[in-house]
Amino acid sequence: QVQLVESGGGLVQAGGSLRLSCAASGRTFSTYAMAWFRQAPGKEREFVAGISRSGGSTDYLDSVKGRFTISRDNAKKTVYLQMNSLKPEDTAVYYCAARYASGISWPSRSYDYWGQGTQVTVSS
Repeated sequence: QVQLVESGGGLVQAGGSLRLSCAASGRTFSTYAMAWFRQAPGKEREFVAGISRSGGSTDYLDSVKGRFTISRDNAKKTVYLQMNSLKPEDTAVYYCAARYASGISWPSRSYDYWGQGTQVTVSS
């Protein structure tokens, strides 16, 4: 069992930055590939960024490439999402997810554990 707790969301103006954190507890964090998803009102949950369990591979949604960076600290059992140059269309609830595998996967059904989500609101 893995518990995930996100933090760092909030209200920011367009062009601003936020750093999301996801703290894990339970089983060995380093055995899980991690990802961030988001869900805007009336839309399906979508993959934003993923990182392999070693941290050696990352992947991003095209619309966030060059603006968002995912990273992890296995010693601290934490995954981060640095979000720069935020846009109003980035507004959503952001979720942290874990899958018991080495590699990144885009479908949400591939993930075994989820956090409760943190709201990110970008004003224009």
